[in-house]
Amino acid sequence: MSKALIIGATSAIAQEAAKMFAARGDALVLVARDEKKLQAVVQDLEVRGAASIDHTIVDLTDTRQHDTLIGKAYEIMGGLDIVLIAHGILPDQKECEKDYREAARVMVTNFTSVVSLLTPIANRMEKQGHGTIAVISSVAGDRGRQSNYVYGASKAGKTAFLSGLRNRLQKSGVNVITIKPGFVDTPMTAHIEKKGLLWAKPEQIAKGIVKAIDKKKDVVYLPGFWRCIMTIVRHIPEGVFKKLSM
Repeated sequence: MSKALIIGATSAIAQEAAKMFAARGDALVLVARDEKKLQAVVQDLEVRGAASIDHTIVDLTDTRQHDTLIGKAYEIMGGLDIVLIAHGILPDQKECEKDYREAARVMVTNFTSVVSLLTPIANRMEKQGHGTIAVISSVAGDRGRQSNYVYGASKAGKTAFLSGLRNRLQKSGVNVITIKPGFVDTPMTAHIEKKGLLWAKPEQIAKGIVKAIDKKKDVVYLPGFWRCIMTIVRHIPEGVFKKLSM
């Protein structure tokens, strides 16, 4: 049995991962900001075999609460084996271009709040000498594109932070996994009408996350074909790339 903390537990991907953890008998602490949605998730998981389920309602953009939140999770569980951070927002790029405050909101939610959470998590796991930290980033962070560069920048910052954190914690026996999904069919992307062959379902991504945690991976692209796609995108010369409508 593993002891898992899932932050952003009402997100579609996190819910599917939680189902898999519950089915194998893990103990769970779930964190989200919407009480009604979180209660529904808890009720669903209660019949799936979890050893125990605790939950907390927190606005994750309020970084003042993070130390207390992580301390409470450790106290409830008596230590943590797995932390999955899955919260985030997908903004309207045009709104971000018009109003810096919207861009700043994206950075706080997708990047700053994650750094704030990871600081006490990393320190506690480093002290205990084991554990896995898995954080959902995005392929959008691999290269800035005109269609979503504010979102991409928030994910690129997260990816770089995780790379450094992984380098720091590896000598302590703590594994840090950067999860890079491509297009995922979730409520967050419901406004996108045309979804082609590159789109994945949340359960497909969650299965890849749980597998990456069990195998102690470093960086995983989900589905795996995105690694090839983004390798090509990253290597397009800048002079050519800036002329593309991406």
